[in-house]
Amino acid sequence: MAAAIAWLRDRIGARKAALRFCIRLTAAALLSFALMQFWTLPLRGLWAVITAVVLMQMSIGGSLRATTEYVIGTSVGALYASVVGVLVPQHTMLQMMGVLALAVAPLAYLAALSPSFRVAPFTAVIVLLLSGQFGESPVASAFTRVGEVVLGGAVAILVSLLILPDRAHGLGLDAARRALYQLADAFSVIVMGCTKPLAGDAIRDMQDEAGRAVTAFQGMIDEAQREQLIGLAPRPDPGPLSRTLLRLRHDLVIIGRAAASPLPESMARPLESSLTAIAATGRDELRAAADALAARKAPPDTARFEKALDSFAAELTALRREGLTIPLSTSEAEQLFALSFALEQLRQNFRDLARAIGEWAKRR
Repeated sequence: MAAAIAWLRDRIGARKAALRFCIRLTAAALLSFALMQFWTLPLRGLWAVITAVVLMQMSIGGSLRATTEYVIGTSVGALYASVVGVLVPQHTMLQMMGVLALAVAPLAYLAALSPSFRVAPFTAVIVLLLSGQFGESPVASAFTRVGEVVLGGAVAILVSLLILPDRAHGLGLDAARRALYQLADAFSVIVMGCTKPLAGDAIRDMQDEAGRAVTAFQGMIDEAQREQLIGLAPRPDPGPLSRTLLRLRHDLVIIGRAAASPLPESMARPLESSLTAIAATGRDELRAAADALAARKAPPDTARFEKALDSFAAELTALRREGLTIPLSTSEAEQLFALSFALEQLRQNFRDLARAIGEWAKRR
C-alpha cells in the first residue's frame, strides 16, 4: 500500500500543472455559465462560456495573451460586420451571400497579416447569421457578441489569477530543465559518434527531440514577458537563458554534422579519450545545470568540462605538429574543423548558461 501511495503521489506530482489547469478550466466554465443566468441572451450565454473555456491557458501570461487577441479580433469583426449588415440589403439568398463575402474577405486578409485578428472573420459570420435567426439588428448582435466575449475573457483572467495560478516563469523553468536534460542526453551520444558509427536516424531523432524541448521553452518567453509588464513576475528576464539554450541547440547540430561518420582512424584513436571525457563531463554539467535552475541554486562549476576541452585542444595541436592532419582529405579536414569549432563554442555557451542560472539563483 505504501508503494502504491508513493507511486500515485509521484504521478500526481509530475502532472501538477495539468491537474491545476483542469481545475481552472472547469471553474471558468461554471462561473461564466452562472453569470450569464442574470441576463436574457440568445443561446443562454453560450458564447461567454465557450470564450472562457477557449481563452483559459496554462499560465497567467498565456491567458492574458489569448484574451487580448480574442477581444481585439472580436471587436473588429463585430464592428465591421454590423456596418456591412446595416448598409447592404440582404433580403434574398444571393444578397446574403454577397454580404457574407463582403464581410469575410477583408477580415480574412487582415487575419492573414496579424494573428490578433484571426477570430474576426468568425465573429463576422456569427453577427450576420445569428442576427437574422433571433430577430436582432446587426448592431445589437454585434454588441451582444462583444459583451459575451469580454465577460468570458474577464472570467478566464480572473480564474487564472485566483484559482491555483500558474505563472509562465515557473512553467518556463520546468520547460528549460527538460530542454537541458534532452540536450545532455543527446550531447553525450552524439559526441561519441566521432569515434564510432552512429545511425543517422538516431542522431536526427535526438536533435529533433532536443529542438522540440527548446522550442517549448521559447513559447513561454512571450507569456512571461506579458506577466512582467503587469507586475506579476518581478523576476529575471528569461531572454538570456532562452538565447543560450538556442545556441546550445545549434552547437549540437554542428557536432551532429561532424559525427555523421567517425573521424579517420589516425584521428579517432588518439582523440578518443578526450572526446569520452568531453561527452561525460558535458552531460553531467548540463544535468547539474538543469537541477540548479529548477532549485534556483548556484550554477555548477564548468572547470571539469573546460579541462576536458583543453585536453582535446592540446591533443589536436600535437597531432597537427606531428603532421598527421596533412594526409586528411578535404571532407575529413572539414569534419575535424567543424568539431573543433563547435566544442570551442560550447565553452563560451556553458559559461553563458552558468551566468543565466546565477541570475535566477540571486532572485530566488
